[in-house]
Amino acid sequence: MNALELLEKINAGETSRVQFKREISSPDALAAEMTAMANSSGGIILVGVQDGTGEIVGLDYGEIQHTGSLAANIATNNLIPLVYIETEVIALETENQKKHVLVIYVKEGVNKPYKDKNLTVWIKQGADKRRVTENFEMLRLFQSSGALFADEMTVPDTDIKDVNVDYFHAYFNKTFEESFEESGLNFKKVLINMNIIRNDKLTLGGLLFFGKDPQQYKPAFCIKAVSFFGNSIGSTEYRDSEDMRGTIPELFEKAVAFLLRNLKKTQQGQNFNMPGKLEVSKIALEEILQNALIHREYFKNAAIRVLLFDNRIEIISPGNLPNSLTVENIKFGNSVIRNNLLASYCVNAMPYRGLGSGIRRAVKEQPNIEFTNDVDGLQFIVTIPRPEEKR
Repeated sequence: MNALELLEKINAGETSRVQFKREISSPDALAAEMTAMANSSGGIILVGVQDGTGEIVGLDYGEIQHTGSLAANIATNNLIPLVYIETEVIALETENQKKHVLVIYVKEGVNKPYKDKNLTVWIKQGADKRRVTENFEMLRLFQSSGALFADEMTVPDTDIKDVNVDYFHAYFNKTFEESFEESGLNFKKVLINMNIIRNDKLTLGGLLFFGKDPQQYKPAFCIKAVSFFGNSIGSTEYRDSEDMRGTIPELFEKAVAFLLRNLKKTQQGQNFNMPGKLEVSKIALEEILQNALIHREYFKNAAIRVLLFDNRIEIISPGNLPNSLTVENIKFGNSVIRNNLLASYCVNAMPYRGLGSGIRRAVKEQPNIEFTNDVDGLQFIVTIPRPEEKR
């Protein structure tokens, strides 16, 4: 980082990824901040910048040496597991005086959840931090480190009777190109081998893909779709609304149908007698819907939202991008599979390839598509502008 970049960050103020410290007066406070950043998206701590005001007070040589050594000590001994940090000193010219700021870089951790020496888990909440107290938040942290997967966990009170046998047989026939009856296999053993059931209960992936009524046990894992008049979600009037239930393939089909019946078809330069074309790319819509269903955060008890406004379409998935992925990463085909079971099932039942190519395909088909990785709100928003009507 150069001096100009540092000044820009200071002038922008504190955020979830940038924190100011005049000095390190409390090792416990610094440990909590490092823990929160490692458990979130990483960040930088600027020592020598006044909290709250952004005034550059600077550090002298002795303070820099002491603070750098203290920060390394805290990262090694006061965090569990330890966190590797990097430090850098940057000189800034202010009021004809050179002042030095120590920059502490904290990367997003790969062994979440990180704890301080008191075994407290912290995460970032905007520019602040807070203790993690909810079980589902702890589970999310374990998931982000690859130690736990939501779709592989069993669902209480379910059993083999909750499997839609007809749907499973159809899936088996398509996948293995023979009927289940012809295979001569034991039904329960196959369900166990495919991770649809474990310990006589359905896995979440098994329920969401092969369950008779997934929302009986997981009512929030649905799609809520609304087509509004105007451009505000606060509008009390709407053209169409549907709360969608069913398996993931069924939710996908219902969401596509909802969009097709609420979006317009236009001639787009074609002969008047030719059938109209959808105002936005159907391929892009399908890719984004699949991405929302397969890669959403299933530790977050919330519905996927499909919202149509006069000027845009919004598809909102619970959970921000995992494992340091960014919007630019995914545009180039980088991916991290959050729900391995669901991804494996979808390859054989939906137009899903599982190669990280879905976002690239969506952007190619709909270049004006916009992505928002809402880290603070823990959601991922896809916005597709609708073409303006010609009058």
